[in-house]
Amino acid sequence: MAQQAPAIISSESDFASDVFAKRHPALIERLLGSWPFGPEQHRALSELAEENVQGVIQPLPDGAADVGRWRDWGKGLYGHPWTEVPFLWAESFFYRRLLEATGYFEQGPWWGVDPFAPFKQAELAGETVSAEIAALDDVVKLTDDEQGQALLLSSLWGNRADLGFQITSGQGGKASGLVSDDSTRLWELLRSAAGGTVALVADNAGSEMLADLILIDHLLAHGLADEVVLHVKPSPYYVSDATLADVADCLRKLLLSKGEARAAGDRLREAAALGRLRVRADSFFCAPFDFTAMPEALRDEFASATVTILKGDLNYRRLIGDCWWEPTIPFAEVTSHFPGRIAALRTLKSDTIVGLKMGALAELNAAEPHWRTSGAHALVQVRS
Repeated sequence: MAQQAPAIISSESDFASDVFAKRHPALIERLLGSWPFGPEQHRALSELAEENVQGVIQPLPDGAADVGRWRDWGKGLYGHPWTEVPFLWAESFFYRRLLEATGYFEQGPWWGVDPFAPFKQAELAGETVSAEIAALDDVVKLTDDEQGQALLLSSLWGNRADLGFQITSGQGGKASGLVSDDSTRLWELLRSAAGGTVALVADNAGSEMLADLILIDHLLAHGLADEVVLHVKPSPYYVSDATLADVADCLRKLLLSKGEARAAGDRLREAAALGRLRVRADSFFCAPFDFTAMPEALRDEFASATVTILKGDLNYRRLIGDCWWEPTIPFAEVTSHFPGRIAALRTLKSDTIVGLKMGALAELNAAEPHWRTSGAHALVQVRS
């Protein structure tokens, strides 16, 4: 494995600093305008927004659902400004604090209520999703290889629908292409080991989860996987991250559609009933660590898969470590800790990146100062 690079601290990154100074307060303002929260929740959320900007990190209150675990995880970090600790840990803890403020883990009317549900549901009901579903009738007219690549790219670029990213960045511009493309290697890997288990670690709900489900259907229907294990978050996280409820919402969207979308929904429902599509929600996926800290049971599961497909920017940060890597260090070298074969599908919305060619890096640096975080670029990287 490569020698560890320095962890990204928010104060060292304009992008990460803006997450605490701008994105988090804007998110809380949207939440307060979307729910009939009471005075206590208003106060807790407003205090969290202010703390993010100019306060220091406070631990969870006594009696919180997992207070002991988070106090261990945050030793040496509490009492510091949010921007002066590792970005990955701080961003994760912000969302745990947000759920505490809304009453998600507390017995009462708000227990288990996803505070981000209105944003997810609005996207799922939007015209863009309807158009994407209708387009599936044209995709099935392509050859099998063309279908697969179209669905892979749809799943990849679906990351641009990330709702947390949209809060301060808008919808994003037109994609300008892939900075690294190992998609051919991914298809070769899937064909060479056809009939095994594919693990897909999901990122976002809404249009991206729909694209993920259609890709899963393609893998199952074309014999490229005998079963698919879909890993989602056990609780709401990073605004748009997918939970089991979001998977169910997307499957219902397909089943209530017509044409190829309805057919795919029927096949996926049958696959779930037969155990060929399984959904898992390990608590580790809401922990503030990279994948070197994953529990042994999860490591064993990924090690036995034909390939593990990791979706999105957060999973990429957790895969390679949210660090200031030299961008040209080989992807395989940095990810050697991960068990089994892996494929990362990611749109670029944060600073860390590896596996670039020197020429591509120079071209990106010259053409666009903020190419790492603009969301206009993507990658497919494979370690086989």
